[in-house]
Amino acid sequence: MPEKALFLETYLREIGVHTPVSLLSFGPEKTSEYVQPDAQQNDAAPDVEIDSANFKTLDALCEDASSCRLCALADTRTQVVFGAGNPHADLLFVGEAPGQDEDLQGEPFVGRSGQLLDRMLHAIGMDRDNVYMMNSIKCRPPNNRDPRPDEVQACKLWFEQQLDIIQPKMICLLGRVAAQTVLKTDDTLGALRGSWHEFQGIPVWVTYHPAYLLRSPRQKQKSWQDMMQLKLRFQALKISE
Repeated sequence: MPEKALFLETYLREIGVHTPVSLLSFGPEKTSEYVQPDAQQNDAAPDVEIDSANFKTLDALCEDASSCRLCALADTRTQVVFGAGNPHADLLFVGEAPGQDEDLQGEPFVGRSGQLLDRMLHAIGMDRDNVYMMNSIKCRPPNNRDPRPDEVQACKLWFEQQLDIIQPKMICLLGRVAAQTVLKTDDTLGALRGSWHEFQGIPVWVTYHPAYLLRSPRQKQKSWQDMMQLKLRFQALKISE
C-alpha cells in the first residue's frame, strides 16, 4: 500500500473515521510568509508591563504564574493551566484557552478533546512525551467564551516567556481563537489553514481544535490532511538539522 494511503487509513482509524474518503490528492504544498497587520488599538486592552525576570526553567515560570492576577479571570478560575509535555520539544501545540476539564485538572487538553488529540498525535507517530502543549491564555473564561483583548494582553507575560524557554522549531495552532490570537489576524480558520505562517521566525501551521472536531466529526477528514502536512514538514526540518 502506498505510504500516503497507509497513513490515511491509519489516521482515520485512530480518530474514529472508519470509512475512508477520497483525500489522496496532494498538490504542491502552499507556502506563504505571513505579514502581520498593524495592531488595532483597543481601549479595553491596556498594555501590561512584562517583567524582565529571566526564568531559567518552566517549573519556575509555572510557579510564578500560578498566583497571577493580571486580569479578571483570576476571580473565576479554579487554577492556572500552564502547560504540559516535553519542555525540550521541537514541536509546540497551542490551543485557545482552558475548558472546564482543564480548569479542574490544571492540565491542557484533557477530557474528550485531549483523548482525540492523543489519537491524532499517535497517528503521526508522536505522543505527549514528544511535544509541548499550552494555550494562548492560562485561565478559563466563564462559560468557555472567547478570551477578551485585555485578557490576551495580560497573558502575553506568560506566553512569551514560555516560548523563550521552550524555543520550539515549529508551532501548530489549534482552532480559530488560537490562530487569530497568535498571528494577530481576523482571518477565518478556513483562510488560515493550508498555508504556512510565521511567528517570531518560527514556522506556524494552523488546524482544527480537537473540541471542534468532536462537534463536527466530518471535519476529521480535513484534519488528516493538515496533520499529514505537519508531519512531512516536521520530518523535513529534522532531516535538515
